[in-house]
Amino acid sequence: MTDPTTAFNGLPAHVWPRNATRCADGVVSIAGVPLTDIAERFGTPVMVVDEDDFRSRCRDMARAFGGAEHVHYASKAFLTRTIARWIDEEGLSLDAASLGELRIALLAGFPAERITAHGNNKDDEFLRACVDEGVGHVVLDSDQELERLDAIAGEAGRVQRVMVRVKPGIMAHTHEFIATSHEDQKFGFSLASGSAYRASEAAVRAANLELVGLHCHVGSQVFDARGFTAAADRVLELYSRIHSELGVELQDLDLGGGYGIAYTEDEQPLDVDAVARDLLSAVSKTAAELGIEAPNVLVEPGRAIAGPGTVTVYEVGTVKDVTVDEGTTRRYLSVDGGMSDNIRPALYGSAYEARVVSRNVGGRVTPTRIVGSHCESGDILVRDAEYPDDIRRGDLVAVAATGAYTYAMSSRYNAFNRPAIVSVRDGEVTPMMRRETIEDFLALEG
Repeated sequence: MTDPTTAFNGLPAHVWPRNATRCADGVVSIAGVPLTDIAERFGTPVMVVDEDDFRSRCRDMARAFGGAEHVHYASKAFLTRTIARWIDEEGLSLDAASLGELRIALLAGFPAERITAHGNNKDDEFLRACVDEGVGHVVLDSDQELERLDAIAGEAGRVQRVMVRVKPGIMAHTHEFIATSHEDQKFGFSLASGSAYRASEAAVRAANLELVGLHCHVGSQVFDARGFTAAADRVLELYSRIHSELGVELQDLDLGGGYGIAYTEDEQPLDVDAVARDLLSAVSKTAAELGIEAPNVLVEPGRAIAGPGTVTVYEVGTVKDVTVDEGTTRRYLSVDGGMSDNIRPALYGSAYEARVVSRNVGGRVTPTRIVGSHCESGDILVRDAEYPDDIRRGDLVAVAATGAYTYAMSSRYNAFNRPAIVSVRDGEVTPMMRRETIEDFLALEG
């Protein structure tokens, strides 16, 4: 049996960045750059992105789904101008769920024709920007949006390509999916009530819109194709009806994102090739049974690309032993960040793993929590763990798999400033986002 402290010094390969290693002196490096050097130069907390890890996951998705043109990176997971440039260079398309995300992508020089616009409440400014910039697809989410986009495109003298977002009645999470009506949500048009067909018909009839496909989304942290294929079966029936009744053969079927990653050592990583193989096979089979051409399958991975290749490095401050009950204590390791830079554990109860990255540790294993510095009892980054008891003030701790939905959901709670982000590649460090300062915050005041 592996000694617990020895295991703690290990870096589970399916959780940590692909180019992470622990050196003989105990310091963890990513892409040849010691995390201790990065912390000294940029301070803590600091997010460290393994560029080659990120790019390699783009290529994994492109290979699995038959080409980069089938993969749309979900920018809501993590977007900077640098990230947008990487996505462009890898040949992927990009999803923007807000005007801000669209602007960031365009400022990075991302081709507008490879951008898809999402959102349940797109205002006229967002829709007008989509039309004026030549965005490749707008995903329609309501009757009002359809009418407004048609009018805006008409005013500009253009025809905007669109997809209709469909609620397929499938909800998938992790390894299970549930076939329910799942109508009580803000996104999309219902298959069950017929509103998805009516919206599709309206888009076909609209003078300034071109309906090219349908879109759906089934869940998050999904590791197999069953939920996607069940949704595809239902949506393809709508394709068949649109073809037979409206005389339109749609080109694209966008099955959304939600592909999972391993956040902890006991979780299994996503088998991208197996999921893609099962999904594409099921779509082809169903289309053949319905007597229609199989549409181009598009997917929208965000977490599966951005999540595993990033770690967040913190410095340990206060170390406190707390009595849980008679004879039982728990050690609390406070770090210099928390829910302002990673809200997911507080918001969703999400689990993460952490390791000391500035040295090897070897103390007696003790029940431990890693907590942040915010004025909230729920400010917990790692809730229930057993860590060596020789972790002390000044040690550097890195939380793995923090690339997705951490910086993107960060805040200035307690007037904390958002952390710096750097990328690493071939022994070189490149600043991506500088650390916010109190001056940045005060500059917003009137």
